[in-house]
Amino acid sequence: MAYYDLNETKSRLDKVRGILQRKGLDAALIYYDELNIANGWYLTGWCPQFEKGCILLPADGEPLLLGGPESEPFAKMSSAITETRNFPPFMVPDEEYPNAIISDFTLLFEELKKKSLPMRTIGIVGTASLPHNIYKQFEAGFNGVRLVDITDDYECLRSIKSPWERNNIRKAFGLTYNAYEAMKMKIAPGVKEYEVAAEGEYVCRKAGANNFAFSCIVGSGERSNAVVPTAWNKEMKEGELVMIGIAPRINGYAGVMGDTLPVSGEYTIGQKECINRLREAFRLTREMLRPGMKGREIDVPARKYFEEHDLINYLVCPFAHTIGLMEAEAPFFGPNSDDVLMPGMTVCVDVSFFGHPKFHGARIETGFEITENGCEPLCPEMNDLFSNDAK
Repeated sequence: MAYYDLNETKSRLDKVRGILQRKGLDAALIYYDELNIANGWYLTGWCPQFEKGCILLPADGEPLLLGGPESEPFAKMSSAITETRNFPPFMVPDEEYPNAIISDFTLLFEELKKKSLPMRTIGIVGTASLPHNIYKQFEAGFNGVRLVDITDDYECLRSIKSPWERNNIRKAFGLTYNAYEAMKMKIAPGVKEYEVAAEGEYVCRKAGANNFAFSCIVGSGERSNAVVPTAWNKEMKEGELVMIGIAPRINGYAGVMGDTLPVSGEYTIGQKECINRLREAFRLTREMLRPGMKGREIDVPARKYFEEHDLINYLVCPFAHTIGLMEAEAPFFGPNSDDVLMPGMTVCVDVSFFGHPKFHGARIETGFEITENGCEPLCPEMNDLFSNDAK
């Protein structure tokens, strides 16, 4: 089994070649690594361990994986693109591989010329994360070639999801409520945060999650102020709130849930009021998820509500963002955004505040598919939960 669909891969390669043709480019160089996984995964359904890499996609030729020898066998087994070349800047520094074939960019440049694939102008994807030494070595090896940034054009391809992508995202969201229930049952005074995380991760892995879009969030008491606190060895205490979140991936596509729960099992009156403020802001934002709406419009109702209830000074993150190969990816629908909702997008309503003097940090989150008429919940159970006030 693989994490890609060959029909999807072919369609995506054709779309990237379309960008190259429109812009008069000879190839695309697409950077990826374990942290910046999405642009590479989009064409391969795969990501290396330990090493970095690039996809070189000629406008009129077959794609190549440029990486290191430690990931080469893994790529040939698991990637939708299996033709590989190994280069020192992608490898673990100072590691030696005596039986591997190691190339350099000058040799690759000559190889492409011999295949009647002259390189004059190449579009780069991932310039914000591409290491300087890789860029400079590639530039030197492809001497005289003009390099231009096409990251925005490429990433726009990922904004509207295909039926296959939406199906995987929906499956990933289907894991989140079971993880939520398991994590909620584990929460109690004296339990360590990592024990709560383990319950959620186990449920997701057992059900087929291939990995997670972020490390499991469990932050109790003042630790919830960390915005994205990974589970620690802290024991939860009676009377505290604990913020939880998990983002399982299916075939590389993420689902997510977030909530803030009472460690003691029941909210105090003040905690309940706090959580219900988040839920009302959630509902106000959800009502704005309609085709044609811009980020600066989506943001208005919940922001106004936060102002009315003295929460605006603790607002760190906007209320809506896209989800796909990353748990949060462009387009983002913040207060200054002119990005427009369109059918086929998958969007999270992510309502939170941090730094509150009494309640510290709190978040609730789940996702929706944008349809012709509005939106549909990707996890109906979490949507139903947030549709009602906490009791």
